[in-house]
Amino acid sequence: MKIAIGSDHAGYQLKRLIADHLSKQNIECCDYGAPNGVDPASYVPYGQAVAQDVTAGAADFGIVICGTGLGISMTANKCKGIRAALCTNEYMARMARQHNNANVLALGARVIGSALAFAIVDAFLAEPFESGGRHQARVNEITVMEEINFR
Repeated sequence: MKIAIGSDHAGYQLKRLIADHLSKQNIECCDYGAPNGVDPASYVPYGQAVAQDVTAGAADFGIVICGTGLGISMTANKCKGIRAALCTNEYMARMARQHNNANVLALGARVIGSALAFAIVDAFLAEPFESGGRHQARVNEITVMEEINFR
């Protein structure tokens, strides 16, 4: 499995911790994050880079991190084919995958601690999409909206 991971300066430390956590599970990470956690860096190019890797198939999933997770999730969701989900607990992460087929996980570094972040990441990556039925129909509806709005 390959994960594209990106953050602004606020998410820099949590991004490094998550990349290390994933590395210990033999999961490869492609880092698109800010060069350090000191100098201000916009989340926009990093969220876009992660989203582009996921849509191109260069990464299986993406993880994006900023202070709250809000801005970087909004950025990732501007890319066609991305279903970025801002999750603050394991249940949300499981449901984002199971019901919405989310392909990018967004986290807020100033909202959750590292132990909870690891649990959320693990839940997100372990949960399969419940394909077929009402969940697939709703994801298909999202795809139709993208076709209309991303011309």
